[in-house]
Amino acid sequence: MAKILVVDDSVMDRTLAGKLLEKHSGWTVTPVENGSAALAALKREPFDLVLTDLQMPEMSGLELVSAIRGQHAHVPVILMTAHGSEEIALQALQRGAASYVPKQNLARDLIETADNVLTVATAERNQQRLLECLMRTESHFLLENDPSLIPPLIGHVRENLLRMNLCDETGLIRVTMALSEALTMAFVRGNLEIDPELRERDEKAYEQQLLERRRQKPYRDRRVHVAAKELLHEARYVVRHEGPGLDLTHLPELESAATFDKVSDRGLLLIRTFMDEVTQDSTGKEMTMVKRRD
Repeated sequence: MAKILVVDDSVMDRTLAGKLLEKHSGWTVTPVENGSAALAALKREPFDLVLTDLQMPEMSGLELVSAIRGQHAHVPVILMTAHGSEEIALQALQRGAASYVPKQNLARDLIETADNVLTVATAERNQQRLLECLMRTESHFLLENDPSLIPPLIGHVRENLLRMNLCDETGLIRVTMALSEALTMAFVRGNLEIDPELRERDEKAYEQQLLERRRQKPYRDRRVHVAAKELLHEARYVVRHEGPGLDLTHLPELESAATFDKVSDRGLLLIRTFMDEVTQDSTGKEMTMVKRRD
């Protein structure tokens, strides 16, 4: 059963809209005369959908959409538009309204529009309920030697961290920055065997060598392996390259002031600072990073 709040200062219009909606089996309608009354009703009881006029005294439909978006973001809003209100309706859609129906087409389009919006909103709420039951996510990637794959992989990890609610926005940035640095290190220092200090000496030569080695054997045939696991209490990321092992034994000494001036040590500094635990395997090809729940 869906509960719908109809908002219109015109008794005739809100009555008409209410009667049309009540033709749908299982829908109940609560009519109110303005935006203030609508917000008060939303505070008193839950509604599944708000249908509102745009042009009303005290609080316009545009202002009501913004208020609902801020205070009751899970409740979708459908606009009833009159001729001449198209510009305001566009602003309301941009501020978060889910759809609109011209008043002259209410009898034809209202039920179908409301049904579509309610179906989508219900699916999203059920999806959120399902995600609250999620216990772990796990992904494995085999990446060709192309650094352009890093941003989409980082986006995938970010979505999983959000689903598991492991850290706040700042934590998300820190974890994804650390992972990005680890991936870059695996591509450039590991698979392509490019000395990071070359970048400090000659940026142009560094970029040229990066381009050339991506086309040359054996560098071009190497891959980066990534394993990502997000649990309720921690996230664990393993990055492995196929080049010669890297000596990262100086990792614990990264606190020195000189480190901040060296581009070659920047990645290690960020990884160690942003992750709770960082280890390297005996081959020097695999790095494991752990971020625990905030």
